[in-house]
Amino acid sequence: MFDIEVLLPDLWSILDAVPQTLVMAFTIFILSTLIGSLFALIERRQIPVLRQLVVAYKVAFKGVPMVIVIFLAYYGLPAALQFIASLARVELNAHAMPNWVIIIVALTACVAAFQAEIVKGALNSFDTGQADAAYSLGYKSSQLFRRILLPQVIVAAIPDLANSFMVIMKALSLAFAIEVVDIFAQAQLTAALNYYYLEAFVIAVVIYMVIAYIVTQVADRAERALRVRT
Repeated sequence: MFDIEVLLPDLWSILDAVPQTLVMAFTIFILSTLIGSLFALIERRQIPVLRQLVVAYKVAFKGVPMVIVIFLAYYGLPAALQFIASLARVELNAHAMPNWVIIIVALTACVAAFQAEIVKGALNSFDTGQADAAYSLGYKSSQLFRRILLPQVIVAAIPDLANSFMVIMKALSLAFAIEVVDIFAQAQLTAALNYYYLEAFVIAVVIYMVIAYIVTQVADRAERALRVRT
């Protein structure tokens, strides 16, 4: 029922999808973190109208399943871009957009809502007494943000951000629905050639576990290093 001899060939086949999966994951992580941070700052500063829009955005994207957002982007994003291009009288074939771009846009939109909560929680953990002390020493707002607030917020957010990266890795398994190949999809394709599905999925599990271990170790070391500096 379990053939050890196919493990090594399947491993090399599935490893082909690791670089593309990691590139997509890092891209989604960076974009969603930047957007989520902007949302968190808008909420923290209580900016009228924008704050209500951010809250509505978070409610919508935290409640809708990611697979639905992926299909909405798959069928709606090219058409929307084509319409906008026609209004601007710009020559654009949006329907030729690669599917990997669509999956990045869709998952970034979803994950940004969760990243906003992570950054918001990290911002709320900052002791405002430190800000008062910094202002009394003559710090400007930009100096306070760069030297005091930002380092502490990053340290507080690192564990949750590491978890969100793994959530992105797992969410990318939904990309096969629109023919984007990630680790899970490559395992399916590999198993479809030799019918050893159990072996292929076991290898995929091991690869995911190795990535999770590396991410956890990097996050822990970064957190310890930043805590020493702050």
